[in-house]
Amino acid sequence: MKIIEVVQHLAPGGIETLVLELQQVYSKVDQVIIISLEGQEQQAMEKWHRLTNINCTLIFLDKRPGIQLGVIRQLTKIFKTNRPDAVHTHHIGPLLYAGIAARHAGIHSVTHTEHDVWHLQTNRKRFFLQRVLLQYVKPTLVADATYVSEALTALFPKYKNQIITNGINIDTFYPSDMATARKALTLEPLSNVKLIGCAARLVEGKGHTYLIEALSNLPSNVHLVLAGDGPLRKALEDQCESLGLSKRVYFLGNVDQMANFYRALDLFCLPSEAEGLPLSPLEAQACNIPVVVTNVGGCKEAVCPNTGILIPAKDANILTLALTKGLSKKSINFTSRPRDFVTKERSHTSMASMYRALMQEKGEKKWL
Repeated sequence: MKIIEVVQHLAPGGIETLVLELQQVYSKVDQVIIISLEGQEQQAMEKWHRLTNINCTLIFLDKRPGIQLGVIRQLTKIFKTNRPDAVHTHHIGPLLYAGIAARHAGIHSVTHTEHDVWHLQTNRKRFFLQRVLLQYVKPTLVADATYVSEALTALFPKYKNQIITNGINIDTFYPSDMATARKALTLEPLSNVKLIGCAARLVEGKGHTYLIEALSNLPSNVHLVLAGDGPLRKALEDQCESLGLSKRVYFLGNVDQMANFYRALDLFCLPSEAEGLPLSPLEAQACNIPVVVTNVGGCKEAVCPNTGILIPAKDANILTLALTKGLSKKSINFTSRPRDFVTKERSHTSMASMYRALMQEKGEKKWL
């Protein structure tokens, strides 16, 4: 098959990482094209070095902010030129542009994945736009978690959806030596400290402020390392300085060696205020690192029930207690390792197989 994946932008993030994981599996037997509505290729490559090793065609449309109907014409032309058998969109922007373009180009197999629902629940304009798009494009609608599926059913009761939970590459993320990992990330001076890590964009809604506040209540030998970048970095650095934590919090920016990032940790934490089914807790657990995650969206489905800790969002005091518990090995049941949960329940190969089967259900498009 020839498959086109469409995302809003190609920058380090959960949706984008998932698309690259799908591409890695598909490319063994299929031809894959990834289209980014926003951004330029050179800039994307500079910000995310992983893109330089992708074995597929990348197309950047450099879309400007706001509604740009010309993008639909661009995509229609691309679809007619490349003649894909299936188009897969992620989030509402790609559904708007690529969904309509796919219909104009006569593509039968269109799959749309919703990775969260808070943007539909809190924004009436997006909700009404999505309802119209579902009726017009008529994609196969996929939810990445049971929570997302139930919310979509409540929002769009007349439109059926099915669940394909997110998965990660367990051959990339696996346990290894902590000291070696810290050295690879130039964190080897921290050999005598407990290290908590968080991997997420530094943007509103990811809960970094609560995590930093919680760290201020923990012993001085507990440090925090943050992977990811974004517009809140300066504000978070200022918060660290005001709390006297500047020497205990490390801002790594975008990290290429994410497996080593997780291996360097004693505990992983994702304190988000809203999520679908996040990949970072799965990646950490695949490296056998226990996790503390806020119980929002589909996060519960990304956490090993025997070793992970789920807590309410936006509560630094409860987060402090959870981190203290998570750092104490005596309080964690390791009869079942975190990695066991991921390898059994959340592999990227099974995820890709399910998506591919969906695409084939409508039949490969026969272009004349």
